[in-house]
Amino acid sequence: MRKSHPVRRAVLAGAATVSGIVLLLSLKPAADPAAASAAGAAPRAPSAGQESPQGGSGALPGGTTTVTGDAAPTQYGDVQVRLTVSGGKVVKAEAVRAPKGGLSDQKTAMAVPKLNQEAVAAQGARDGHQGPVGADERLESADIDAVSGATYTSGGYRTSLQSALDRMKAGPGTGAGASGGGAVAARTVTGKVAQTQYGPVQVRITVSGGKVVKAEAVQAPKGGLSDQKTAMAVPRLNQEAVAAQSADIDAVSGATYTSGGYRTSLQSALDQAGG
Repeated sequence: MRKSHPVRRAVLAGAATVSGIVLLLSLKPAADPAAASAAGAAPRAPSAGQESPQGGSGALPGGTTTVTGDAAPTQYGDVQVRLTVSGGKVVKAEAVRAPKGGLSDQKTAMAVPKLNQEAVAAQGARDGHQGPVGADERLESADIDAVSGATYTSGGYRTSLQSALDRMKAGPGTGAGASGGGAVAARTVTGKVAQTQYGPVQVRITVSGGKVVKAEAVQAPKGGLSDQKTAMAVPRLNQEAVAAQSADIDAVSGATYTSGGYRTSLQSALDQAGG
């Protein structure tokens, strides 16, 4: 057998070593970050789940506003109504204030949701009206039925609702009759002091949009039994004054003198207010 020449073996071994080095270099990972950057490769796009949602989901339709009526006092607490208006139409009604405590909690929970629904439903309901509501129809939407068992709350709700509707009518962009002057400014008028057998009575009214939205006795008989009669009679008289929009209100049984003085002072306030 012929022996291999030592020089030839060395040459073959060197060639094999060079070939191995070349092969290893050719297998270098292409995903090397530095190599990718050097080659000008574009960064990987985020997945669909990482993309920001288009258009904020909490945005309200243009032209949607809220209008809050005056607080209407009742024998059991104030009632105040807030309306949400869109496109000149009431789309939501809610009582932001209502009588609470004891039995009032139950009556409020029973009555207010019904009143809210009626306030929206009554708007333009007659004649099957569709589309934006006119000023006359908006004013009529305060004429809603009282909820049985919650007469005082219902009356206060209607009063505050009417106040909100008056402001809605006066606001810019709300249809016929809009003055563009924003909410109607409320003002207070105090009647003259009416003297009674048990002490003076004096009434102050708050007027907004040409209507009495609040009535209160700033003076009334006090001391002894008069304290009880005043506490019983005055809240009722206040409510009646707002509901009647006049001094033609019934006397409270057991408080005839206070009722008479209240009516006298109330009429004086109405005369000053132009009512």
